[in-house]
Amino acid sequence: MALEIERRFFVVSEAWQELSVKHEQLDQGYLSEGQEAVVVRVRRSQQHAWLTLKAPTNNPEIRQEFEYTIPAADAEALLALTPRRVEKTRHHLNCPGGDWVVDVFAGANAPLVIAEVERSDPEAPLTIPSWCGEEITGRGELSNAALAMRPWSELEAYSRGNRFS
Repeated sequence: MALEIERRFFVVSEAWQELSVKHEQLDQGYLSEGQEAVVVRVRRSQQHAWLTLKAPTNNPEIRQEFEYTIPAADAEALLALTPRRVEKTRHHLNCPGGDWVVDVFAGANAPLVIAEVERSDPEAPLTIPSWCGEEITGRGELSNAALAMRPWSELEAYSRGNRFS
């Protein structure tokens, strides 16, 4: 079984930018919904396209994840099937502790900025960089799938003051 071990944080400063080694534009759409169900996502960048299935486990930091490369034309056709979309620029970072990325959201999810770190061991120590704010791991309303249905601009508790962006 493939597992994704990930922690997520609001980003509170631009200090992460000096660690960015590459970035890519991502367009992703959700073909299924629901926090308790298997989420089916299609994602496209300039160079690649993927179909991903994610299922929850008993630990909010760990999910089952199955990801498959698909032809760009298939991704385009699948994206056309759903209005539940997220657009973002993903920055890959050179940062210790795992595979760190920072997602800068566009459209109705702007100006949201979230950091994610994928790790191979959830028990391994992790130093949280100073540019990370509140941890949002396991916060269903802030998952990409949820933001595709109810964007940041509609989440009054957060977006009204933009206190984390």
